[in-house]
Amino acid sequence: MASKLSATDIEIKLKSLNDWSINNGTAIEKEFSFANFNEAIQFINNCAVYAQKINHHPEWSNIYNKVTVILTTHDCAGLSQLDFDLASFMDDAAKT
Repeated sequence: MASKLSATDIEIKLKSLNDWSINNGTAIEKEFSFANFNEAIQFINNCAVYAQKINHHPEWSNIYNKVTVILTTHDCAGLSQLDFDLASFMDDAAKT
């Protein structure tokens, strides 16, 4: 089971990400924008492979060229290192 991060750890880790925000104190959230629907779906597919690999699955939605992502760790009822690992991967995946 993943360990819940402290508020201080969350604040520090959030600074290393690109434009993620705290959602209700128990999740982080970001909206990604792409040139078109195909790029948005390619991003989702790339992130899904990584999410499956680390066994940590996002809450997300897609409308045309936008993908909204919410990350939280249900097992610990808050944020864990897994959320920040997946968020970092997504930031990198969105650049390519």
